[in-house]
Amino acid sequence: MADLQALKNAFIEIYGESSASISAFHAPGRVNLIGEHTDYNGGYVFPAALTFGTTMLIRPRQDRIIGFASTNLELRKQISIDDLSYREADDWINYPKGIVVHLAKEGSPVTKGYDLLFHGEIPNGAGLSSSASIEVVTAYGLLTLEGHPTDTVKIALLAQKTENQFVGVNCGIMDQFAVANGKKDHAILLMCDTLEYSHVPFKSGSYKLVIGNTNKRRGLVDSAYNERRSQCELAVTYLQQQYPGITLLGQLNLEQFNASKHLIPDETVRRRAQHVIEEIDRVLKSIEVLKANDLEAFGKLMIGSHDSLRDLYEVTGAELDAMVEAALKVPGVLGARMTGAGFGGCTVSLVHEDSVQTFIDQVGIEYTEKTGLTPSFYVCDIGNGVEQIGEAL
Repeated sequence: MADLQALKNAFIEIYGESSASISAFHAPGRVNLIGEHTDYNGGYVFPAALTFGTTMLIRPRQDRIIGFASTNLELRKQISIDDLSYREADDWINYPKGIVVHLAKEGSPVTKGYDLLFHGEIPNGAGLSSSASIEVVTAYGLLTLEGHPTDTVKIALLAQKTENQFVGVNCGIMDQFAVANGKKDHAILLMCDTLEYSHVPFKSGSYKLVIGNTNKRRGLVDSAYNERRSQCELAVTYLQQQYPGITLLGQLNLEQFNASKHLIPDETVRRRAQHVIEEIDRVLKSIEVLKANDLEAFGKLMIGSHDSLRDLYEVTGAELDAMVEAALKVPGVLGARMTGAGFGGCTVSLVHEDSVQTFIDQVGIEYTEKTGLTPSFYVCDIGNGVEQIGEAL
């Protein structure tokens, strides 16, 4: 968690002193433990909030100006509440700006100006949801200071709408949902289609989650993501011959799919659908094994997930595969897989605490030898969703 005193000093350096007090809020990053590319297919995902994320300091002003600043990025702006249109030149500021716009659309308009300072601990472009973290912390902080209810499910939907309609990124609900609704030492079983969810205890005992950032920029991701989505939609049209009522792959179980997959004539489309159906099944099996405290079985399901994303869905790429292969050679590793959209970004591994340093050293060396890139590693615990962490600073 960020050093609030140092952040307060930075805030005053940027915005000056004021009689109004500064409040602090925190929203985490997230990692998806299993259930990849199932969200837009109406299936289950299994994300968890991390203990690091985005801290926001906020203080009310006397006018209708909102100040945007970050400790991580140089771009700063002061913008009137009455002129908050999307501008490409505003870069990261479009995320919190879009939240203000959508709060007004949803009937909770911001009534006065504020100064905002963001401090992010999530590496950009790593696939750990830095944008969702900024959106959710902004919404939660503004709703709190404006005296409105802070319904975290509604905040997640508002943040997703901001990303879809204001920023123009066609993301699912998982990232914003996990960031808003996380709970310490629990992962979230979320049905993306209906938003039914439950908190599942994730008792990792002497095992740690280690996130490995490949530091491979994800160039292919948008076009490949859209292609996978349309292939899944195409699979549904073929399967409707046998199941006329379905609109999403996630509405079929594994048995139903196996009985009808011959209806999909295109082998690539069939493999895409097979990944989705089997991955949803792996998520449900994960819940069973975690309830039985069987971390070893969960690790095997993680490995199965990565293999399927590599062979059936084809979204891993050389860097993610190299990192997972290196991870699985280290004694004390129960499982490893890519997490996020793929083609770069991060892996998540379940590593015995006694092996963490060996893991970082060994995987780092082997990965660099294979790819020429230098990875970064984060040893994580599972933390809470968005919350207020300080007032009247």
